[in-house]
Amino acid sequence: MKRLGKFLLQVLIVAFCLFYLFPIYIVVVNSFKNRQELYSNMMAPPETFTLEYYKTAMEKMNFLRAFGNSLIVTIVSIAVIVVLSSMTAWMLVRYNNKLSKFIFATFVATMIIPFQTIMMPLMQVMGFIRDHLHIPMLNTLGGLVYMNVGFGASMAVFLYHGFIKAVPVSLEEAATIDGCNKFKVFWKIVFPMLKPTTATVIILDVIWIWNDYLLPSLAISDKVLRTIPLSTASFFGQFT
Repeated sequence: MKRLGKFLLQVLIVAFCLFYLFPIYIVVVNSFKNRQELYSNMMAPPETFTLEYYKTAMEKMNFLRAFGNSLIVTIVSIAVIVVLSSMTAWMLVRYNNKLSKFIFATFVATMIIPFQTIMMPLMQVMGFIRDHLHIPMLNTLGGLVYMNVGFGASMAVFLYHGFIKAVPVSLEEAATIDGCNKFKVFWKIVFPMLKPTTATVIILDVIWIWNDYLLPSLAISDKVLRTIPLSTASFFGQFT
């Protein structure tokens, strides 16, 4: 009876997996068919493979450029978030005073503010910086990276802060006695111990930045600078 229950559970799990994978199968299989096969039988595998739809999409979307833009924005944003957030959290933990507690509380408080409530004031501030300080914050990949870092730092500091509190101070003191300055203590001793948190920050922020549509749609208007979500939305708007 116990084996039967396990077998039925496995069958149920497989059935659910097939149910959720079925739409992906339909999309992938039909993407390699020509129009005649597509309308005749959507379920069957393609008789003759064609890359017509992929070619059209890549040309109309300017896919390679959009992919490159997304890659640059994601990699640079993640690198800056990891470096600055880990160092900030370390300093806030080690210099445990009222000011550091206030700064950390400010980071945490900003996490509960919805982006939609500040997106228009943010664009006005970025426009002011561009017009009066002549720093190109809008319609540039650098400006988009800057804003991504600003929005991603709070969660990263929060995660690093909790982990660093568990790192023994004695390790840093021993490194200092051996002649390491603060910079070396962090990069040689502390940062390598933050790998689990760093992996978490990278995974969460990559998913967010790579798939983000709202912020790039506000900050980027030049077709050449579009990321994949922007190019995809534009493609569907023109050809559907």
